[in-house]
Amino acid sequence: MPDLKVTSAHLERDAYLYIRQSTPRQIIENTESTLRQYALRERAVTYGWPLERIHVIDNDLGKSGAQAQHRDGFQLLVSEVAMGKAGIVMGLEVSRLARNSADWHRLLELCAMAGTLILDQDGTYDPTCFNDRLVLGLKGTMSEAELHILKARMRGGILNKARRGELEMSPPVGLMYQENGKLGLDPDASVQAVLRMVFDAFERTGSALQTVRKLLDEGIRFPCRHRCPGKEGDLTWSIPTHSRVRQVLRNPRYAGAFVYGRTRARHSADGRLHVTSRPLTEWLHVFPENHVGYITWDRYLANQQRLAQNATAFGKQRSSGPVREGPALLQGRVLCGVCGASMTVRYYHAYGMLLPVYVCHEDAVRKARPICQDIRGGGLDRAISVLLIELMTPMTVDIALAVQQKIDARVGETDALRRAQLERARYEAELARRRYMKADPDNRLVVNNLEAEWNSKLQAHLAAQEEYEQQTQAQRRVIETDTRQKLLSLIEDFPRVWNDPAVQSRDRKRIVRLLVEDVTLIKTDVVTAHVRLRGGATRTLTLPIPLPAGLARKTPPEVLALIDQLLDTHTELQVATILNERGFRGDREILFTGYRVARIRDVYKLKSCRRRLLDQGFAPLNVLRRRLQVSQSTIRNWWLRGLLPRRYSGSKARCLYGPPQNLDELKAASKRSMYARKSSPIKTVE
Repeated sequence: MPDLKVTSAHLERDAYLYIRQSTPRQIIENTESTLRQYALRERAVTYGWPLERIHVIDNDLGKSGAQAQHRDGFQLLVSEVAMGKAGIVMGLEVSRLARNSADWHRLLELCAMAGTLILDQDGTYDPTCFNDRLVLGLKGTMSEAELHILKARMRGGILNKARRGELEMSPPVGLMYQENGKLGLDPDASVQAVLRMVFDAFERTGSALQTVRKLLDEGIRFPCRHRCPGKEGDLTWSIPTHSRVRQVLRNPRYAGAFVYGRTRARHSADGRLHVTSRPLTEWLHVFPENHVGYITWDRYLANQQRLAQNATAFGKQRSSGPVREGPALLQGRVLCGVCGASMTVRYYHAYGMLLPVYVCHEDAVRKARPICQDIRGGGLDRAISVLLIELMTPMTVDIALAVQQKIDARVGETDALRRAQLERARYEAELARRRYMKADPDNRLVVNNLEAEWNSKLQAHLAAQEEYEQQTQAQRRVIETDTRQKLLSLIEDFPRVWNDPAVQSRDRKRIVRLLVEDVTLIKTDVVTAHVRLRGGATRTLTLPIPLPAGLARKTPPEVLALIDQLLDTHTELQVATILNERGFRGDREILFTGYRVARIRDVYKLKSCRRRLLDQGFAPLNVLRRRLQVSQSTIRNWWLRGLLPRRYSGSKARCLYGPPQNLDELKAASKRSMYARKSSPIKTVE
């Protein structure tokens, strides 16, 4: 019998049947529920709607009704109601239309505005009627509450197991559930070796990115266990990436701990699900030493702290960071003695080198204030180097032996991993060969495929063997030549090794971080550096403030006075030689040359050696000859006899002769010597 609420106005519009099941599994297993929903078309026919005007919307089969987001069928239904095309909306239950009160009441409001009826298995409702609207609202609330109860029931069981640490979750690669239900290590020894190498490399380098580079340099592949049906549990090897290494380092299950509640999921205003990570202190359940792991819990916490320090996000986490390529020795270890903030490093080019500057701009960035202080780091780094050499000299032999042991152990681990990869390739090639030999020779379709597989495995084995030999020879060459020489040099002379240009800045910074906790800088008339060493000991260094470029290049007054004094009797080249012998140096510790002394003389308006000799009466040979009215040979004869002084004003070709003290006596002496030579007998040779 037709319902009295259905009028001709409703029959003039179409009927819409909305069908939904929450999951694909329900579609397969709960077939009766789906048939009951399709059967509602008969109710619409009895009310007077022809079958061709009954629209079935089943686009949302297999989708949850908790949100309207991603439900195209529900959005289509809402749009048809809003445009006034729907005379009645049918659903087996309110929960089929929506499990969310916001979506349900929005649909009710639109149906009331458009005059659309709502039908379920219990009856027909008119949203414009208060009583019907009240019943529909209660049904929507109960539907949402039912969803909450179902979720709470399932979550309660999960939390109950998580409180005991017995909740089974998919383990990461390297861990597998044993037959007794306990979580244990992967039975594949090569998988265990790669994961241990990841943790050891991170402990040595202190950076996830450097760990990846180490694995790539060594030619190590990273394991992966498939989880998809059909290949579940299969092991594959791929090139290590930064994200995979970070996942391994951040996963607490490798530390033998059971952890639940590491993430938080929330819905945003647009209906999207956002998953955020919780800090370690907010994890819901943590059970250290719950099962066997690759590292200890304390080592895991230390790794997390190091990763947090290496984070590149803006803020306090960036105060330290991993060691970088720059030459700043105290990068990530400098604190401002004025405001207490961490000082960053900037670089500038000077004299063809990259020089550091330690800058405190925390207030400048956050509060738009002037820079707190900036200090050039060249002299500070040199002072820290001297301090480290003093600290490291007694421990040189012990450190060298420890480094030798670590290098030998690292080489053994890497070689074992390479051998495991080679053995795996050999085993796969042998397995392909056995499959080929067992096949029926007459079945060419099978034999051809097995033969192609055997050839590919053989090629992979040959490639793995060639790569193993190359890597082994390269590593042996490095260990035998480079590393051993450095260790011997370390034992004999650590300062020389520290100052060796071939040693990378990263290595120096790692040594600094092993010994130095932090350095607090205060810039007044001098630079005061308070060095806090590991263990609590402190040292204080006082350094002069680096002079500006103009003042740094200015010649000191004492050197200028000495140059002025020496130019009275010495040439510029002779003055440079005397200055170098006395230990004087120019800007950037450069030796003095004749050209540099001449430049200093010109800049400070000093008289040259030649000008000073000319002022004293010295003159060139041709000038003195005309002045004295004698020949050049006579002047040279006077100089040879010691009667006339001679001074060099540059090269030997530029010499000056001094004025004679008594010209008449010199001429008389020259005449007597000339007569004496004429009166002497001439010897003949028979």
